Amino acid sequence: DAIPSADQIRITTSLKSQRGSVWTKNKSIFEYWEVEVTFRVTGRGRIGADGLAIWFTEEQGMEGPVFGAADKWNGVGIFFDSFDNDGKKNNPGVIIVGNNGKLLYDHQNDGSTQALASCQRDFRNKPYPVRAKITYYQKTLTVLINNGFTPDKEDYEFCAKVEEMVLPSQGYFGISAATGGLADDHDVLSFLTFQLTEPGKELPTADAEIPEKDKEKYQEEFEHFQQELDKKKEEFQKEHPDVQGQPGKLLEQFFDDPFETVNDRELRQIFEGQNRIHLEIKQLNRQLDMILDEQRRYVSAVTEEIAKRGAGVSGQQGQVSQQEIDKVVKTQEEVIKQVNEMRNAMTDTLRLISGAQHPGSAAGVYETTQHFNDIKEHLHVVKRDIEHLVQRNMPSSEKSKCPDLPPFPSCLSTMHFFVFVAVQTVLFIAYIMYRSQQEAAAKKFF
Repeated sequence: DAIPSADQIRITTSLKSQRGSVWTKNKSIFEYWEVEVTFRVTGRGRIGADGLAIWFTEEQGMEGPVFGAADKWNGVGIFFDSFDNDGKKNNPGVIIVGNNGKLLYDHQNDGSTQALASCQRDFRNKPYPVRAKITYYQKTLTVLINNGFTPDKEDYEFCAKVEEMVLPSQGYFGISAATGGLADDHDVLSFLTFQLTEPGKELPTADAEIPEKDKEKYQEEFEHFQQELDKKKEEFQKEHPDVQGQPGKLLEQFFDDPFETVNDRELRQIFEGQNRIHLEIKQLNRQLDMILDEQRRYVSAVTEEIAKRGAGVSGQQGQVSQQEIDKVVKTQEEVIKQVNEMRNAMTDTLRLISGAQHPGSAAGVYETTQHFNDIKEHLHVVKRDIEHLVQRNMPSSEKSKCPDLPPFPSCLSTMHFFVFVAVQTVLFIAYIMYRSQQEAAAKKFF
């Protein structure tokens, strides 16, 4: 069901039960490689299906039930899964699944039982195309994602990493997609493959990679395909004469009325606001990483200092130093745990922001801004707590010592004490006698 065009390939259209794929015709001979894929997944619904997959397999998987490609593949698949089959609310997500040619993909559980690594990223309905950079070098597979919030092509974020992964020495690259009861348009704008070599290793020449006969054959196939595409365009224009000239009319309307409408301006402002929020959250993530590094350095410095001080003292002093070390390390672990919780909260916030399906609503913008303000306030609280813990856990030599109070002089002599006790006793006896007389007088009236 894939539809090629001059600038992109629509792997599947937004119709139910569609399957499509594109594969390389000859095997890749690269030992280590890197792939950069630019794609766009768009749909009218709040939830999309099924998803898109990037492949490196020993054989071509032309068509099948795994995101439009065949099951039981020998290689690796990176799945951009849109639909939440297991109901765990962890989609859209990116899943890395390896296979030796014998496993059946666990579609009902979204591959969670077979996933080597995964991350949650919302790649649907983004203002800019989404980019994925997949690197396989020295048996390590790394996936970086550009979420499509900014036009910056190099704004990649770490997604997942699999170490000690053995892939076939030669294989086919491919990309596939599928739809189910729900449907999205899955468009691929570019698929670039690079060879990675170790430093100092000679690169093979281009002539050695592809024979001259194969080059001529591929060029003839490309020209034949281009001619067929031109014929189809002419046939379409003959069958739909009312569509001809519309692009020119749209350009004329644009130049006649270059001002944007109210809806376009509101949509642009919402996208710019979400972009600024995304950048602010990334900055906060970097600051949290710096705080974590400072805390780790502080723990190591305190541990080394206490170990040095306790090297030449007795066993009892060494025991006390060890207790101090345990206490400081435990406190720092609590601080790191709190900071990690904050990072997770910010990641959830970023996912909620990117998952907003109705950007035109004022309520959604207000909730996003309010949630971001809560995060900033919570960060200030965490920073204040960290400073308090650092001051409390400073070495004893650095703590400010309060001066000792002078001895308080005694102003009460023994004679004065006995006189005071005697006066109190006399007053107490007089009070008892007075109460007795009052009670006796009151009984006469009964």
